[in-house]
Amino acid sequence: MTNPRPRAGTTGDVSSRWGGLFRTKSVEQSIRDTDEPDSKLRKDLTAWDLTVFGVAVVVGAGIFTLTARTAGDVAGPSISIAFVFAAIACGLTALCYAEFASTVPVAGSAYTFSYATFGEIVAWIIGWDLILEFALAASVVAKGWSQYLGEVLGTTSPVAHFGPVSFDWGAVLLIAVLGVLLATGTKVSSRVSAVAVAIKLGVIALVLIIGCTYFKASNLTPYIPPSQAGKEGEGLRQSLFSYLTGAGHSNFGWYGLLAAASLVFFAFIGFDVVATTAEETKNPQRAVPRGILGSLLIVTILYVAVSLVLTGMVPYTELTGKNATLATAFAIHGATWVKNIISIGALAGLTTVVMVMFLGQTRVLFAMARDGLMPRKLAHTGKKGTPVRITVVVGVGCALLAGFVDFGTLEEMVNIGTLFAFVLVSIGVLILRRTRPDLPRGFRVPLVPLVPVLAVLACLWLMLNLSVETWLRFLVWMAIGFVIYFTYSRRHSVLRQTPAE
Repeated sequence: MTNPRPRAGTTGDVSSRWGGLFRTKSVEQSIRDTDEPDSKLRKDLTAWDLTVFGVAVVVGAGIFTLTARTAGDVAGPSISIAFVFAAIACGLTALCYAEFASTVPVAGSAYTFSYATFGEIVAWIIGWDLILEFALAASVVAKGWSQYLGEVLGTTSPVAHFGPVSFDWGAVLLIAVLGVLLATGTKVSSRVSAVAVAIKLGVIALVLIIGCTYFKASNLTPYIPPSQAGKEGEGLRQSLFSYLTGAGHSNFGWYGLLAAASLVFFAFIGFDVVATTAEETKNPQRAVPRGILGSLLIVTILYVAVSLVLTGMVPYTELTGKNATLATAFAIHGATWVKNIISIGALAGLTTVVMVMFLGQTRVLFAMARDGLMPRKLAHTGKKGTPVRITVVVGVGCALLAGFVDFGTLEEMVNIGTLFAFVLVSIGVLILRRTRPDLPRGFRVPLVPLVPVLAVLACLWLMLNLSVETWLRFLVWMAIGFVIYFTYSRRHSVLRQTPAE
């Protein structure tokens, strides 16, 4: 008996030799699965909604804190150019995400894209990786939101202590409220997010206007301060690049400018969540690329404007130290009342970040459950057209993490998980262009293969700048993922149970 012919878009011979590990799920099949009545998502979103989601998740507390610290300790006034460099690196990847999302308008983002290009085992790896990214990000940011809530409340702390156990009820409350909103409907979540984004942008605009009254061009000189010896991490806390080469690093100067670009790159993390909503978008071929690229353009302008005003208000040497924030510059001028405005903006900003990260987590799990790599019952959507079961599971998990866990350096794992996904998506564009040139693409990456290759190199460089400790933790998480795949997911995979055409 002859073996069945592999379906179009699958890796027949390669998959057979490896026991089906690299069998791909065709784009056509992925799109057909979106019409299953029991797991059908409601299409409510527009390009405007996606742009709001993108701005909502990217513009968080980083604009109020990361900018000041990086300017004071690493780059000086040239922090504004560092944001431009980071935006270019991020933009290269955003172009790749835009092409994939317009070609495969299915929930799951990088997970779904990897299934169509690399095969099931790689799709599982990236899906498991995205679970780490979104769950940790939502929980870490929820704890940050709780800290700002404590500043606004003044005398009341959002953290309760029960002997040796601390319970962050502020973070848990936020996750619970957002879980209810997401279970109600994505459109409702988009409207709430739009209101929060409006508040956040209003606060930023006010801060910029007030900051301009203290602006002195002389504070921008020297724009790129002379290089200085910097402190190098020790042991597992040093970057992988330093560990492999034994190279130290310096602050300020051109090296400091490039190092700052690596740091502020993480202020842009989150735009990829927009791609997870492709299946819920009315016209994904046009709306998703516009949402991704439009939100990235808006936040880049905001970051550059804030960094210019900040370093023009006070000499960069006044912004040194881990406690330096945007409020520090106003405090130097005696405008301490601005701190309350910034706290309100941070609360609104972090609310939307947690919401969209929460949304991204549920959509990745939904896609994996529909494919059988996670329990299929979790993919049930019900009458509301939203995956309520998964929303509850993710909400409980994130609430437990945010309520009881002190993350410390664990938050760096969000960065390595995101960059790993970026690398695979960029490579995937090249593979799908070669294997499926016939697919209709609502958006096409220009200058292929140059743009995807540059995106891969930029992300790999940033990954090398993460600590050895972070790499080791990431490898442990991946090892756990392999165990789950071979003991459960591989046996329950819908694709493996379906005969090839």
